Amino acid sequence: MELKPREYKYETNLVWTGEHKGDLSSPDKPMINVACPPEWGGHEGIWSPEDLFVASIELCTMTTFLWLLDKNDLQIKSYKSSAVGTAKMVQNSFIFSDIVVEPHVQIYDKKHREKVEKLFDECKKWCLITKSVKSNVTITPTITAESD
Repeated sequence: MELKPREYKYETNLVWTGEHKGDLSSPDKPMINVACPPEWGGHEGIWSPEDLFVASIELCTMTTFLWLLDKNDLQIKSYKSSAVGTAKMVQNSFIFSDIVVEPHVQIYDKKHREKVEKLFDECKKWCLITKSVKSNVTITPTITAESD
């Protein structure tokens, strides 16, 4: 697949609202409250940079997978996932060492299971966010078929 050279810009705006909190926005998108996480002196129940980092990899995995489905003329019945990022000290630096994304996909026919599994292997190759981070990203899909 040949891709044409392009450049896109993604803009965000952040306003400090007091303590360790702020309002994050982007043109034509809803504002979200963000904060430092509790383990770093922040706040419970508010999206943190760490949450958003893991979520961006999980979301990019899903959208890339859906794009690959379209490119391969495949359809699924449902998709849901969870993701866990492990932040730890590595060589005297605190980093996200690993992110594990666990998609749960239901397909219509079990004869497509292998094709769908291979698309998850391709996600790492095509997902912009995953390619842009140095963390180890693992995708461990569970695929069930309506015909099972």
